Amino acid sequence: MFKSIRNMLAIPELRQRIFFTIAIFFVYRVGGHIPVPGVNAGVLTAWFNQEAQGGLFGFIDMFAAGNLRKATIFALGIMPYISASIIIQLLTAVVPALEKLQKEGEAGRKRITQYTRYGTIGLSLLQSFGIQIWLKSLVFNGVPVVEPGMGWLFTPLTMITMTAGTAFIMWLGEQISERGIGNGMSLIIFIGIIARIPADVMLTMEKVGSGDTNLVNIAVTLLVMVIVVAGVVVIQQGQRKIRVQYAKRIVGRKIYGGQSTHIPLRVNTAGVIPIIFASALIMFPNTILMFTDADWLKALAGWLAPGKPLYMILYGGLIIFFSYFYTAIVLNPADLADNMKKYGGFIPGVRPGKNTEQFIDRILTRITLAGSVFLAVIALLPVAMAIIFKSPITFGGTGLLIVVGVALDTIRQIESHMLMRHYDGFLRKGRIRGRR
Repeated sequence: MFKSIRNMLAIPELRQRIFFTIAIFFVYRVGGHIPVPGVNAGVLTAWFNQEAQGGLFGFIDMFAAGNLRKATIFALGIMPYISASIIIQLLTAVVPALEKLQKEGEAGRKRITQYTRYGTIGLSLLQSFGIQIWLKSLVFNGVPVVEPGMGWLFTPLTMITMTAGTAFIMWLGEQISERGIGNGMSLIIFIGIIARIPADVMLTMEKVGSGDTNLVNIAVTLLVMVIVVAGVVVIQQGQRKIRVQYAKRIVGRKIYGGQSTHIPLRVNTAGVIPIIFASALIMFPNTILMFTDADWLKALAGWLAPGKPLYMILYGGLIIFFSYFYTAIVLNPADLADNMKKYGGFIPGVRPGKNTEQFIDRILTRITLAGSVFLAVIALLPVAMAIIFKSPITFGGTGLLIVVGVALDTIRQIESHMLMRHYDGFLRKGRIRGRR
């Protein structure tokens, strides 16, 4: 392991990317300590610790790296960007103009990215307006969360600071993707969840001391964590190999082709994206509900709270849907079949062209179903365990799933840099290196 780390740091480009990513993490964590003007952060944190742990706001706070409970400029987190990405990708599938842009190469992708940024700003303004209404209505132990002297000025200040904070987070994530290592947006969520672990450990110990839970419950929760980690590794590394044979071609005096290779179809092609997308979408209605005090809307918000039956059904269904949706975006069986036919490749026993496309699509549909259902079960099981055993929800499925999935993807990218320069990978005998 130490030799692998030394080899990793010996590659100038990789070393620069890793240090740049760490520097961005530092900036992100520093920005998480800048408060929104006029908010009593101590009162808000106390309310979260007693009232919101495991609920909707506790769930949102997990993706905001704990910034919502402190009402910092990063209180919205990266969720507005993810929500905007979902909306744009859904529109791309149904709006011909956006679909045409997506097929125009780099220029089209830049336009779509710009639209996503505009959508992020709009959603940030909408969500920050709802949050300031919620903050002004919040009182804990007779003490208001918002300072009484702020008046009407609190609304524009909150909207401007939180929207600017989200825009800055979006820029940080893009910088990591471009100049760092790994997917920037996923790593922003990753570092936020990791930063919450010490606080969750302390809170769990406090619950043990107060009698709200016991060591047996904690042991069961840790066992579930181990099972979740093992399940995530199995899903992320599992793949179905389709054998491909290339016909021999004679060009002049040389013979080309005749080789046998395979197409590795991952069981979970979408990675942790379905979890992130499903979490963002299921929280969006609850964000809208913050604008009104209607009783039936409050009841709906209660049904959509983490751990409720409707929440569990919708969350699992959305995970399965986005697994198929994202897989269809990144992997097109028609393109695979056309490329194989173009270069003289074929699947033994399957005719080239349409039959090959149908064969790949059938296999991809089956393995995606298995992967998406397993993903939904892993995400929901620890949530139920957290409710039963009264342990912080960030110990459970969603957070742990994102942490393990993003860590595996990042390690895989680091290994690809190392293997291109003829260095040994991180896991010499592991399955990550075996994916070459």
